[in-house]
This record gives sequence, structure tokens and C-alpha cells, in this order.
Amino acid sequence: MVQAPAEYPSAPREAVVALTETARLDSVAAVLTEAGFTVRKAPDAETLAGELEGDRAGVVLLDTALTDDYRWEGTPVLLLVDLAGDFDLARLELWGIADYISRDAPARELTRRVETLIGRARERRRIRGEAEFLRESLRNVSAAIRGTNSPQQMAGHLVRGFGESLGVDHVWFTTFQDSRVPRISAQWSLPGHPELPDTLGTFEDAAREQTTSLWSAAEALAVPDHQTDHQPEQPAALAEGLRKWSGLGSVRASVALPVGEGESALGIIWIAQLGKARDWTRAEIALIQHVAGNLAHSLIQGHLISAQLQVLQQLRELDRAKTDFLATVNHELRTPLTSITAYLDMIRDGAGGPVPQGIESMMDVISRNSDRLRRLIEDMLTVSQQDTSGNLNLRQVELGQVLRIVVAALRPLAESRNVTITGADSHEDVKVLADEAQLEQVFTNIVANAIKFTPHAGRISISFMTAASGTASPSAVVKVTDTGVGIPEQEIAQVFTRFYRASNASSAAIPGSGLGLAIAHDIVRRHGGSLNLSSVLGEGTTVSVQLPVDGPPADVADDDDADGDEAASSPQTD
Repeated sequence: MVQAPAEYPSAPREAVVALTETARLDSVAAVLTEAGFTVRKAPDAETLAGELEGDRAGVVLLDTALTDDYRWEGTPVLLLVDLAGDFDLARLELWGIADYISRDAPARELTRRVETLIGRARERRRIRGEAEFLRESLRNVSAAIRGTNSPQQMAGHLVRGFGESLGVDHVWFTTFQDSRVPRISAQWSLPGHPELPDTLGTFEDAAREQTTSLWSAAEALAVPDHQTDHQPEQPAALAEGLRKWSGLGSVRASVALPVGEGESALGIIWIAQLGKARDWTRAEIALIQHVAGNLAHSLIQGHLISAQLQVLQQLRELDRAKTDFLATVNHELRTPLTSITAYLDMIRDGAGGPVPQGIESMMDVISRNSDRLRRLIEDMLTVSQQDTSGNLNLRQVELGQVLRIVVAALRPLAESRNVTITGADSHEDVKVLADEAQLEQVFTNIVANAIKFTPHAGRISISFMTAASGTASPSAVVKVTDTGVGIPEQEIAQVFTRFYRASNASSAAIPGSGLGLAIAHDIVRRHGGSLNLSSVLGEGTTVSVQLPVDGPPADVADDDDADGDEAASSPQTD
């Protein structure tokens, strides 16, 4: 906080007497010397200019013959005029000279006028200094308010700043019930003074109505003296209501200031001085209104930011709860599933004796659904792991080898549907810096999707190549094209969203969880690549995966908090 200015010292008792007549110059100088002034004489314009360097003079006594080419500002000037002559007094304003005296005035009158000029100059300096102190103090208050997003801290900065800057006894602030700002109150009092009530209590409704009237009129209610001041009826009700509400019988002067935005007041600031009256200056009122405007804006912004942070925190907690839930469910499902598949294998191996005729087909159903449940559990586990870790195990990976492994693993499924897969073995390998296990999962999800959504006797073609990109590093592009059912155009933008399934997949009862492409999209994004999809309903779909050959950029590889639910492009989901 800016320190209060020290007591202003008296203006220097130095006078410059600038008169062209030597006798009169000596006479006036003698009068001022006898009155205790240090006098410097200036018989001509050149000497006068030299004496005024450094602005050391407390007052200048000036001959009309020496006024040309000067605009006198700052240093007080007393013009010595021949009242019997034809001097035009209107020229004083042009020169910036505020006072004059007859060149034949008595010594006592001359001294009195000089002392008056010096007193006025001292008072002007005091007022300017106090105004500058107040301006700087309240500038710091505004900066402190803008420097926090906490509405309660803003209110604390305001009341303390107003109290210390204005030198009053009490400052109190409260907001009204309003959706734009939180309900808060704050107060500041000089040490040894009693605290004010925390709320307006039963007076709040009336105070709000009257404060909104002040806000609509863009006014502050300044009362210099409660003992003598007579306000119009409504402002008087607010001023007296606040004085009585405070419980301070000795409130002598006060200011009630609305804090508002738009068409209504959000709150009120009450400033009180005890014991003595006070003339509130226009500068004081204007400055505190300016700070109140900053407070209103900051409170609204701070309230919005606080609400956003609260929502963000709740979302993070929900996300953690979801991740914990997925991890728990995975564990609880995997344990009995392992037991089911183990006993199923034992039965097939004859551990329980020969399998009766007709039971084998039932066991195939159990096996298929166990595999389906296992894949769902693995997908959920992958989602859980991607939400909590963005680490990639990067090394040189041959895309052709990854694709051959994927196709070999999925070929039995394709053959069972009489779907032909071509292209995985027909190109040279392209190497990329990537996480091999995760890329294998990407292409497993994409090719499995293509098989699942391609009718019997359909075709799937796979191609990959190196392509130049807009950056210095080239990219590897893998395309998987099928002759499947395609995706409705209006749904393409949603298929990378977790658990979303295209309407034609649901209506055709094609099994799936809606996680496969969402997982693939997230993995590709964390590699610094892109996954795009184009589709024609009834004709087929092409999924394109573009990966930087030199691996993900550092800012992408380190981004553990990005949300993998949002799609950059659009594809088809299992």
C-alpha cells in the first residue's frame, strides 16, 4: 500500500522581483526582505529567465513590461500594474497570471498579497499531492483486485484499500443475492473500533432497491455531515438506514456506493467517518466509483472462473471414479472368465470324459462368447490405461511386419465369413518410430472392424507407403478399405467417440462395444498422427492412418492429459 504523504512543507520564502525601474525594484525588494523573504532582483527579461531556472522561486513580482513571451504556470505571479494607465486586465488570463496589485500599493498590502499567493500555492500543492496519493493508492487496489480470482479476496482488498487510502474509520461491502456473483461480505475498521454486522439483515431488501436507484442514476450517495445534511427522500432513507443498521451512533460523514453491472446493482460499499464532518471531493468519489466498477467486473469474472474450476474438479473426480470402476470391473470379470475358459479347455481335452454328441456345438457358443467377453474386458482395460498413462515404448517398428501379424491372427475370422484380405504382403516394409504393441492394437481394431462390417464374399485391401508431409519429417500412411455396409454420412463425425455405435450396426445386431475405433484413434493421436475415415453407405469404408516416421513430437508424446474421446476426423466403430 502507498504510504500517506508527509506533511507538505511551506513554500520556499524566495521571491524574484522583476521590475524595469531601478528605484521601484529596490523599494519592493526592500519591503520583501524586511518581511523575511530572500529576494533576487531581475531588471530585464534575460536576468529574469536566469533567475527562474530550477523553479526555486516561491513567488514572482512582475512588471507588465516583462510579461511578453511568457506563459506563467506553476510559480505564483503577482503582477504590478499601473492602475492609472490603460492596461488591459483581460490579458492576465492569457498569460496564466491569477492576481495583480497596484504598483503604488502600501508595503503592508504588498506583503499580505504575497503571503496570500504563497498560501494558495501551498494549498494547491497539498491538494494535488493528496489526489496523486489517492490515485496511486486506488490504482494499487484495482491491481490487487484484478490479481486474484477469489471473490472473497477481492472484497478484502477493496475494503482495506479504501480504508487506508481514504483515512476513514469503517469500510463495509456486501453483494446482494444475484446469480452473477457469490454472496460475500467484507469489512475493515480502524484498530480499536467495533466491527459492523456481517449482513444487512431485514434492511437488505430496502437497501437493494435504493442502491439500484443510485446505480441507475450513476451516482454515489455522499453525506458530508449527517447532523446538517438534508438529502432527497429516498437517498436520505438509504443514508439513515445504513447509519442505524451499523449501530454506530457517532457516524458523522458517509458514502454509500453501488457496485453494479448492466441494469441492476450487485452490491453496496459503505464508507463511514466518525466524530467529524468531511467534504467528499469529486476526485475521491470519481476514483472510488472507478475502483467499484473494476470490482464488479472482476467479481463476475471470478465467479465464472470459480464455477468453471469447480466443474473441472468435479469432472476430474468423475473421471478418476470411472477409471477406478473400470479397473475394478476388469478384475472382477477377468477372474471368473479365466475359470470358465480353463474348464472349457479341460472339457474339450476329455478331462471330464467323452463329450456327448451335440454338446460340441454348445461349447463352441460358450467359446465364442467367452472370446467376445475377453475382448470387451481388454478394450475396457485399454481405455482405463490410456486415461491414466500417456507413456509410449518407442522403438523402430516395421509396419509391414505388424500388418502381417495382425492379418495372420484375424484370417480365421475372415475365412469364416468368406472375406478376402489382400495387400499386407505386397509392399516393402516402412519403418516408423512407435510403440509396436499399441500399433498392433490399432490395426487389429481397424481390420477386425472391417471384417465384422463386410458381408460374406466381401473384400478388404490393405496398402501402406511413405508420403511427404508439410513438415520436415515424412509420414507413413496405411489405408484399410472394405466393401462393407458403410456408415451413414451424418454419423461419421461421432464414430471415434467411446461406446458410440453406428445406427446400421445396431439395427443389424452386429456385436461390438463401440470402443475399437475410439481406442485406435487415441493411440494414433498420442503418436502424433491422424486417423481419418471416409465412407459411402452400402459401398464400404476406408480408414487411413498417418504416422510420423520419426515418432511423435515431444509435446504430443508428453501430453498425458489430453482427452481421447474427441475425434479429429471420422470413422466406423465396432
